[in-house]
Amino acid sequence: MKFTKMHGCGNDYIYVDGMKESIPNESEAAIKLSDRHFGIGGDGLIIIKKGTIADFEMVMYNADGSRGAMCGNGIRCVAKYVYDHGYTDSTNFTIESMGKIKYIKVFTKNGKAVSARVDMGSPILTSKDIPVVCDGEKCINQSVTIGDREFTMTCVSMGNPHAVMFIDESVKDFDLNKYGKIAESNTALFPDRVNAEFARVIDRNTIEMRVYERGAGETLACGTGTCATVVAAILNGYVDNEVTVHLLGGDLKIEWSGKEDDSVIMTGPAAYAFTGEVEI
Repeated sequence: MKFTKMHGCGNDYIYVDGMKESIPNESEAAIKLSDRHFGIGGDGLIIIKKGTIADFEMVMYNADGSRGAMCGNGIRCVAKYVYDHGYTDSTNFTIESMGKIKYIKVFTKNGKAVSARVDMGSPILTSKDIPVVCDGEKCINQSVTIGDREFTMTCVSMGNPHAVMFIDESVKDFDLNKYGKIAESNTALFPDRVNAEFARVIDRNTIEMRVYERGAGETLACGTGTCATVVAAILNGYVDNEVTVHLLGGDLKIEWSGKEDDSVIMTGPAAYAFTGEVEI
C-alpha cells in the first residue's frame, strides 16, 4: 500500500489515498502503522476519499485506533494533497469529516499548496453537548482539580471535546504528561474523554500552548485544540479576536468574532515529510 507522511506544525499523520488504495480494517491499520518503533510512525492515520456531501472526505483515526471526528492540522494536509495531486484545480473546495463539512481555501506557491485557511465552524459551548459534567449550562472559567493541582477550565467542542486550562508558567516547563494524562482519561468529568490544552497568554494577540490529545497523547500541534484555546481565551477576556498561537511544532493563526454562532477561522501550513509503500 502506498502512503504519504504529512504534517501540519509537526502534528504528523500517515495519509492514504482512498481513491486508489483499499484498507481492509482501518482501525487496526491505524494502530499498526502509527507505531513509531514497529510501523511508519505518526499521530494517526488519515484516509482521503471522494466526498458524498462535500468534494472530498477525510477519514481520521487516532494512534490508538479510535475514530476522530475532526483534525484541524490533518484537514489542511488533506487539502494540500488533493490540490497538489490534481484532484481539484480550484483553490476553494469542501472536505467532510463524520458528516460535517469544512470550507477550505488553499494558498499556493509554484503550483503547490503551502498553507490553508479553514472555516472550522462555530464552537459548541453547551456543557452537555461537549460533553463535560459541569454545574452550569456552559463550562467557562470553572475550578477543577487535576491530580494534586487546581486549575481554571473552559470547555469547548470544535467537533471534538476540549478542556482548556490557562497557566502562569511557560508551557515548556509544564508537566503535561502528568496532568494531561489525568485529564484526558477522567471519564467522570469527560464522558467521552477529552483533549486537554494548557496555555499561557503572552499578550492580547499571542498565546503559547501544549496539548495532550485524546487517543494520541502529546502532539506537537492540534488544530481543533488551538481553535478551542483561542475561543476560551476570548470568552475569558484575555485576548483580542485575531491570535497567533505558538505550538511546539509551529504557529497557527486563529480568528473568532466572539459571537457564539460565528465560525472560527484557522490558517496554517501543511507539508510533506516522505512517501513510501508498506504491507498491511
